[in-house]
Amino acid sequence: MPEANNVGALLDLGAEHHGERAAVSWKEDGEWKERTHAELRDTVREYALGLLGIGVEPGERVCILANTRPEWTYLAYATWLAGAVVVPIYPTNSPEECEWVAGNSEASVVICEDAAQLDKIRQVRDKLPSLRTVLLIDGETDDTTSLGALEPDTERTGELDSRTGAVTPDEPLLIIYTSGTTGPPKGCVLTHANGLALCDMVDELGTVKAGDVSYLYLPLAHVFAQLVQISGLYIGAQIAFFGGDTKRIVPELQEVKPDYFASVPRIFEKVYAQATGMLQQATPEQREQFDQAVKLGLKVREAEVGGEDVPEQLRAPFEQADEAIFKNVRAIFGGRMRESTTGAAPIAQEILEFFFACGCAVMEGYGMTETTGVGTTNTRAEHRFGSVGRPLPGIEVKIAPEDGEILMRGPNIFRGYWRNDEATREVLDDEGWMHTGDLGSVDDDGYLFITGRKKDIIITAGGKNLTPANIENDLKQSPFISQAVMYGDRRPYPVALVTLDMEEIGPWARDHDLPEDAAALAVAPEVIELVQGVLDKANAKYAQVEQVKRFAILDHDLAQETGELTPTLKVKRNVVYENYAKEFDDLYAR
Repeated sequence: MPEANNVGALLDLGAEHHGERAAVSWKEDGEWKERTHAELRDTVREYALGLLGIGVEPGERVCILANTRPEWTYLAYATWLAGAVVVPIYPTNSPEECEWVAGNSEASVVICEDAAQLDKIRQVRDKLPSLRTVLLIDGETDDTTSLGALEPDTERTGELDSRTGAVTPDEPLLIIYTSGTTGPPKGCVLTHANGLALCDMVDELGTVKAGDVSYLYLPLAHVFAQLVQISGLYIGAQIAFFGGDTKRIVPELQEVKPDYFASVPRIFEKVYAQATGMLQQATPEQREQFDQAVKLGLKVREAEVGGEDVPEQLRAPFEQADEAIFKNVRAIFGGRMRESTTGAAPIAQEILEFFFACGCAVMEGYGMTETTGVGTTNTRAEHRFGSVGRPLPGIEVKIAPEDGEILMRGPNIFRGYWRNDEATREVLDDEGWMHTGDLGSVDDDGYLFITGRKKDIIITAGGKNLTPANIENDLKQSPFISQAVMYGDRRPYPVALVTLDMEEIGPWARDHDLPEDAAALAVAPEVIELVQGVLDKANAKYAQVEQVKRFAILDHDLAQETGELTPTLKVKRNVVYENYAKEFDDLYAR
């Protein structure tokens, strides 16, 4: 285990063991700049003394509302040194969502990136009685403290050291709000013990090594990015922060040349589409040649990682395929990427096999916020495509015999939901097993395969977890809408099917000289405009990635007779998805 009682104290270890090695890098005025591990420790200490100066007390919650950038890391570690708790807020969140996170956590400080994020907090500040101070990273205003004006209280260095040393492993490190199956997001309390265990696991796994460059664009409000940050800095890797524009990720990968890259599937899917685009016009013979090249690449790479000799008869054709295809794909990632981890949403096996053949292994893993982002993973050396890998060191996984649910236990399991014991009891049993809500199987070699989900969470192609019940319930608040079903698993954005409440919309239709027939009303421009207005109002409460982009109106209601509703009129989501697969597909084909 790391030689520290808390994550904040790891900075001293980093400075001691990796002092002059680069710890963070970022792009500024067109050039990449960096700070060493020793400089990182000093910078964080200055910010921590500044936080003491504005009154941050041990155990208080500090929200960070900003994009992934070096200051996010500096201020998070500064918060931990001061003995306080970091509560991330997604920069895409709406003011209402910001209010929930800051209010439910009773945050005393909110750190905003810029004027746009500050405006969200201003809109809801009168509903945040615990909020004492707003800190602004970029810019300055009369009602905030600017980061540049955050003066370190140098007379309190002894107190800072005492605070850091007093933080025990069982105390909260992060409270990350994640969508549940119903209701508003719940705050997952991850402890310093979880963070330290994470460092130990990743170090033992060996995927990331001291001196590696790890490119990070994932939002630090997500546990996946926290995993990369905390374990990477402990191991002695360099975190290269993206410049803030997701359209520049691939060009920046080529500049940074990372050894390791964590991402959701969407980036890999785009690169795969780019790399295989020429196949759209390929002849069957050319397609067959490409497929054979990938199979050959897989065979050679598997032999290499297994320490086996590559037969001479394979070497020459492999080198030809490498020259024609594989090296160009490696160049997209900068040419040096040894391994990458993909998670948060499923990814096609053929994509993983393609990248492995190219020599830039993309390995699928499985975890959730409640498990500190880790659970199982494939590695370049040990993997089974189609699975999400084997448990990390110290983690146990088993399948519940009664329903096939995946259960997980280990030092990575969270302490519980913030001030929500009932919800905690629903997922954590007395023996410490986390009930994930996912269904799966484990093969004889210990590889876990995901087969489905018990919970109604939708995970978009970008890896965003969405709770359909929230916006569905908002839509159904309209008297004209009977049912609403959101869809979007593995898709780029959510869409919805809605049904009309004929008893309510009948009089409205008469007033607008429209037929009182469901089939006619479903396609009437006036009704479509009416539903769009309801949707616009509902969407306004949510972040852009959570908003329903398109909808279709069915010409009939859902029914118990067709198995779409339970006796208590709850929607059977999987049945609706199956019955209306064409309608959902058509919404994306527009």
